[in-house]
Amino acid sequence: MPRWIFPVIIIIVVLFFVEVYTFQAFKAVSKSKIVRYSFLLVSIAAYVYFLITMLTYSRSNGQTPQFQMAMGLLLTVSIPKLVIIMLLFGEDIYRWVLKLISAISNSETKPLVGRRKFVSQLAIGLAAIPFAAFIYGIIQGKYNYKVIKYQLAFDDLPEAFDGYTITQISDIHSGSFTNKEKIQYGVDLINQQKSDIMLFTGDIVNNKADEMDDWLAVFDKLEAKEGKYSILGNHDYGDYMDWKNPQDKINNFQKVKDIHKKIGFDLLLDEHRYLEKDGQKIALLGVENWGKGFNQAGDLQRASANIKKEDFKILMSHDPSHWEEKVKQDDFNYQLTLSGHTHGLQMGIEIPGWFKWSPSQFVYKQWAGLYEEFGRYINVNRGFGYHAFPGRVGIWPEITVIELKKTAQKLS
Repeated sequence: MPRWIFPVIIIIVVLFFVEVYTFQAFKAVSKSKIVRYSFLLVSIAAYVYFLITMLTYSRSNGQTPQFQMAMGLLLTVSIPKLVIIMLLFGEDIYRWVLKLISAISNSETKPLVGRRKFVSQLAIGLAAIPFAAFIYGIIQGKYNYKVIKYQLAFDDLPEAFDGYTITQISDIHSGSFTNKEKIQYGVDLINQQKSDIMLFTGDIVNNKADEMDDWLAVFDKLEAKEGKYSILGNHDYGDYMDWKNPQDKINNFQKVKDIHKKIGFDLLLDEHRYLEKDGQKIALLGVENWGKGFNQAGDLQRASANIKKEDFKILMSHDPSHWEEKVKQDDFNYQLTLSGHTHGLQMGIEIPGWFKWSPSQFVYKQWAGLYEEFGRYINVNRGFGYHAFPGRVGIWPEITVIELKKTAQKLS
């Protein structure tokens, strides 16, 4: 028996259970067969589309927009059902408890009339919220660009850089794009920040260099007063697809690196540059991808060669696990690290200044936004593009603007 048979059987059983519960909710709410079967038919269509996509999917093509849409539709019809199942299953448990009490006490305990219908109405009403959110996320949420601004003060920042501004973007994932007008809007919004420098922290493509071909003219328009610098992300190495031969992968990787020059970025491969202003300078370092448990190509020591410990340093490292595992407690003192990678999983709940949650936090300790430990900072950009799921729900695409400030020295 093929190894995949047992997992497929389990999936079919789970989906059957899910659809039965969902159908029971609609059945309790409405007598109309159109209402009862409409959502079921939509779900079946999503399952069939996903199945056809998976049967025709080839790792040699990478992750196409069609694959992403199939995944998006599957999540859109599946996640709301979890709400329905939790409420209806809870109500079933309540009924079973009443029956057990009745059997033990030898008395009749009847459930409230109409309770099942009420619970079903409540379940469907609550399930409509994530359903609408996912629809919005696929159509518009992935273009809901947010400019997030921070002002960071440092004792050891050279005075000439007091007020120096950085625009950080990350995770373009050009292979996912389908709407040039919306992407152009995002690029224009980046340019409106008019920062001193622009830093891109990796994943310019999903896998293949030619994914960027249709977008070179758009991203070539990115502007910064004093330069644009970049690094690679895990997807830029072409590790997530099958290649006809090793040389094709090598050639693609070189083309990916060449993209950065074509759009005016200075790509740092375990290297550093000194940024100079009024005779003072800060060090900008960029490492190749370093991720906990995979692709640890980045060499921080090599990037730091010939840099002094007392220099003020900005480090670009795509995966925030690098900061957690290697950077934040390094005696060499990297004052500010800029990362991306997580996308905040592209779904979650954020109330600025009060609440932030995403399943991403169960994988990454630093998963979105600004963090500080040991007097050192990391900013994890939520990403400009999107990947796997063709949308964003609650975790919006981000353009980060950081202003560096010199901490005022106290008079003795």
